[in-house]
Amino acid sequence: MSSSFANLPDSDLIRRSLSRSPSSPRTLFNSFMNGVAFLCGVLSLLPLLAVLSYVLIRGIDALSWSVFTELPPPPLVEGGGFRNAIFGTLLMVGIGALITVPFGVLAAIYLVEFSSGQLCRWVRFATSVLSGIPSIIIGVFTYGLLVYKGVVGYSPIAGGVALAVLMLPIIVRTTDEALQLVPDELRQASVGLGATNFQTVTKVVLPAALPAIITGITLSIARAAGETAPLIFTALFSQFPFNGLFQPIASLAVLVFNFAIVPYPNQQSLAWGASLILVLMVLITSIIARWVTSRKWAPRKIEQVAREIRLYFERLRIGLF
Repeated sequence: MSSSFANLPDSDLIRRSLSRSPSSPRTLFNSFMNGVAFLCGVLSLLPLLAVLSYVLIRGIDALSWSVFTELPPPPLVEGGGFRNAIFGTLLMVGIGALITVPFGVLAAIYLVEFSSGQLCRWVRFATSVLSGIPSIIIGVFTYGLLVYKGVVGYSPIAGGVALAVLMLPIIVRTTDEALQLVPDELRQASVGLGATNFQTVTKVVLPAALPAIITGITLSIARAAGETAPLIFTALFSQFPFNGLFQPIASLAVLVFNFAIVPYPNQQSLAWGASLILVLMVLITSIIARWVTSRKWAPRKIEQVAREIRLYFERLRIGLF
């Protein structure tokens, strides 16, 4: 065999050994599987493109300046809008984020930085189970806890609490995973320079994991903004302007649910317009999440962060802070 290769020039030998025959079974199978993978990728995009295109086609005609400034109209009355529903959605999502973001981030910090053993595993298991509970069950739970007992009644407060329960497992899990991705070298460098656990977490770990934490928060907000079932049980609906934190309030998701099943064309048109606004809200939050985690927001190198840690504690030692 060596004598047969010895007659060939070195360049021809290399070329023949590295070239791939287009008719070989391995090449044909590889091309076939590449085509199958490409086709599956295109098919996975079809549902998203179909939803976006259909909602855009049906909802764009319903959008005008009046839908952002007027209230929902009665049946068979032209005009009107969903100003109160937009405000109600933003208010309840804001209440939910205000409740769940501190709890979720602090819980994840405890799991990664201070907890160990069975408690840590049980908390992670509980958040995984909570993320899989249907949203209507969360709505019934909040209804029985706050509305049925007469604590707050149908209100933005009850709706915000229901959305907070839905957002909590997303924030805990994403923050937990983000903190685990922070290299241990950063923690060791901080402790080696004399930092306490609190200083290490606040000055080193959290800044390094901040882009991923913000991504988890925006994704949880996007999910909460489109929920309908929890708000039916907790916030109900209102065709009137905002009347206080302890009164029923409108939301975009419930407006779409109510107006999409009625036989009145004017309210059906508003339902399509509200659907388009909801889709745009989710799309914008997803774009923000991608932008935050883009390359220019990526975590800095370990050496750069270590230099900043050293500079901070040098300033702290000489009394500049």
